[in-house]
Amino acid sequence: MSLAQKKILKSSHKLRASVQALGCRLNQYEGQSIEGKLRSKGYEIVPFGEDANLGVINTCTVTNEADAKSRNVIRRFSRKNPDAITVVVGCYSQTSANEVAMVEGVDYVIGNHDKMNFLDYLGEQKPASPVVIRERIDRSDFSMGHVGEVHFEQRANLKIQDGCDFMCSFCVIPFARGRARSREWIDLFEEAEQMVQKGVREIVLTGVNLGTYISDGKNFLELVESLGALDGLDRLRISSIEPTTVPEELFGMMKDDQHPLMPYLHVPMQSGCDKILGLMKRKYSLQQMEEFFAEATEAIPGVCIGTDMMTGFPGESEQDFDKTCETFLNFPFTYCHVFTYSERDGTAASKANDHIPMQERRRRSSYLRQLSASKKMDWHTSFQGQEVRVLLENPKNGYYGGYTENYLKLMVPVEKENLENNFARVRVGEARPEYCLGQILEIED
Repeated sequence: MSLAQKKILKSSHKLRASVQALGCRLNQYEGQSIEGKLRSKGYEIVPFGEDANLGVINTCTVTNEADAKSRNVIRRFSRKNPDAITVVVGCYSQTSANEVAMVEGVDYVIGNHDKMNFLDYLGEQKPASPVVIRERIDRSDFSMGHVGEVHFEQRANLKIQDGCDFMCSFCVIPFARGRARSREWIDLFEEAEQMVQKGVREIVLTGVNLGTYISDGKNFLELVESLGALDGLDRLRISSIEPTTVPEELFGMMKDDQHPLMPYLHVPMQSGCDKILGLMKRKYSLQQMEEFFAEATEAIPGVCIGTDMMTGFPGESEQDFDKTCETFLNFPFTYCHVFTYSERDGTAASKANDHIPMQERRRRSSYLRQLSASKKMDWHTSFQGQEVRVLLENPKNGYYGGYTENYLKLMVPVEKENLENNFARVRVGEARPEYCLGQILEIED
């Protein structure tokens, strides 16, 4: 142990660890699980940027910008804590291990296959040179195992699946996370039960391609049905799901006021143009998606539908982009997450000859984000004056945040303490771009 580490240990009586999870909800869940493992080994978890003996960065590699952000976070930690052990795990470590190892301050580079067991590879001293552990990801069902004490807020992510078999031409995820595999049924349910026992009232299902879940002969629909029957669980929410994997039976569950499955769908379309969908190797046409969303909105009153769209895909003409904008405006989307196309090594799209200049890609992204902001603002405005049911979350800056069943975000002033993790009747007031202001009318017993 270095002198700096000994000083920290002496002052705190604990080893201090800092964990930073970048990117998607799945990464955030895994970051919490890593924190739990560290707590079980006697580490004190401290905010990123404070003095620490150990830093763990769970990286993202979905775009070039994500790679750059990962490198910046690594450097920031190692410069703040030059004597600490710096461990880099996750998707960037899996796809570009040698590149990560060259970043200033890196001690261990551990891919996705081994990242939850990273403590097994660490020595007591900083290695003389970066240690790289990058194994091939197998396709077997997996368990998360014991993760120790995890701090849950009101909504908790639950990882049920990893990897993807769809092989869209732009996507690096099958290389970063492997092919589709599912979490073992019993392991998954044990964690869900523990969450509910600890007071979690809303569980958010997360993974790469949720609808492909199958373990122990049970599919995604059966999983939702079983989780929905958990005694004490108030809400169940699907984070994101591929449109071709959505069972129609989910619509009935979302419509049923007695079922905990929330009326919310985030369905990544990626493009609103048939030509581009074909080049992307997506598995549906615009007509099929139009029929899907018409069925969803008819079956689920008040459903919130979000999507992902990508701009600047190779070969996307101005007319193709206009069609995507038209589709977004005409389909029943509440909002759109906009991604600027980024070349990813190993993907089919990266080998195309007709790449769009980056400046034009970003222009298109900016325009589509403006359309999304306008549409989301209209949706927020439509709730003004209504009474809604909100699960209050931890207060921050004088406000409780929280969401309705259909994912409308409310911010309400803290007029009384200790209301977090309670349901409240809230009157919606001023509409703002990212949320609505509200006033608490009643706290449920």
